Amino acid sequence: MTTTGMASGTGYGKRQEKPTGLAGVVAAGRAQAQRGRRGWVTFAAGARTRAAAAGRTLAPVRRTFSTFGIAVTLVAAGAWIAALTLGWLELLVAAIVLTVTLLCAIVFVLGRFKYDVVLDLAQARVTVGDRAVGRLDVRNASSRPLLPSVMELPVGTGTAAFPVPRLKGGGTHEEIFTIPTRRRSVITVGPVKSVRADPLGLLRREMTWTNEQEVFVHPRVKNLTGSSTGFLKDLEGRITNDITNADVNFHALRDYVPGDDRRHIHWKTTARTGQIMVRQFEETRRSHLAVLLSTRAEDYANEEEFELAVSVCGSLGLQAIKEDRGVTVLVNEATLHGDHRTRLLDDLSRIEMVSRKSKLVDLARAASMAAADFSVISFIVGSMVTPTELRAASARVPAGVQVMAIQCVPGASLGRHSIAELGVLTLGRLGDLPLALKKMSDA
Repeated sequence: MTTTGMASGTGYGKRQEKPTGLAGVVAAGRAQAQRGRRGWVTFAAGARTRAAAAGRTLAPVRRTFSTFGIAVTLVAAGAWIAALTLGWLELLVAAIVLTVTLLCAIVFVLGRFKYDVVLDLAQARVTVGDRAVGRLDVRNASSRPLLPSVMELPVGTGTAAFPVPRLKGGGTHEEIFTIPTRRRSVITVGPVKSVRADPLGLLRREMTWTNEQEVFVHPRVKNLTGSSTGFLKDLEGRITNDITNADVNFHALRDYVPGDDRRHIHWKTTARTGQIMVRQFEETRRSHLAVLLSTRAEDYANEEEFELAVSVCGSLGLQAIKEDRGVTVLVNEATLHGDHRTRLLDDLSRIEMVSRKSKLVDLARAASMAAADFSVISFIVGSMVTPTELRAASARVPAGVQVMAIQCVPGASLGRHSIAELGVLTLGRLGDLPLALKKMSDA
């Protein structure tokens, strides 16, 4: 009795009573609604899962039908339904004809693809106008003959189709193709796909065999002899007006002050004068070329001007790399690789003219913020850049940095003029670049 009383007093072992009356009805309704919602959520999730699985299963079939094939299939299904419902003989004949046509189309795309396909590009990097050749090798990897098919090879924005004849077991077929290199670009070649289709184009079955490959069509460049920039004559660095206590170019002697490096004491002069004298040096700065190429479409009258500008940029950058000088190539909103010949040309192959708000002065401002060790800055622009814009851009260049501009105008005579302290070269063709730089260095 005592135990029962304790349980009753504390609530342990007490049976829960269901609410009665209106409260009981409301509570039961809520519980039923919650069970219904949970059941609906479970059903919806299961339906989505089943639909996704069915979609994955039917995806190959759906991809096999062309738009025309889907339309014919729907018309055939509608004709069967109407013929059987209405009893029209004409509709029945149409349904039979369309069904037979679809069955014949299926025969054309049946069968397994068992190919070994090799896409071989002789050169992944060529110059504009050079011959670029590739080879497509198709081998029947099975012991049974394979029906004829077509190999499709995307090349840039186009697609080349190569018919593959019937191949016996282990048989091979080779195709040689050329890649157009009329303009500077990066051309995507591949992936190679085998295609089987019916003559009417109702069904199309394809399979991918290779990955994409890239062919870099580099801009034309001109080999520059002598100094990499043509207007920097030093080989290891140029002397500045800055005085330093440690360098290689001797400037003068001065009195010793506490803290000076004793290694720079000039002992002969110290012994002669009786006063400690130390060497003082002029600071030399290693040449670092910055090439600023405008990619703003508004700065060029046509695409030919831009291509000439890219070639000039590449010529200056490659010569600096060849002579192991520092070089930084900047375009609007990007910096190109200037540490290796191939990487620089690859980057130049990708750039395109783009209409943008940022002007040459913004590019010059970005260059001055990017690095403080530039010794020479060269602007490469088109004919639409005004003298006012060139002068504003040169004003953004830090003091002590040489600056020049090359204005690319195809067909124009080689010329040189000045805008304040800025020297401007007018270049009509790439072959005149060495002479143009020599004119700049002689000025």
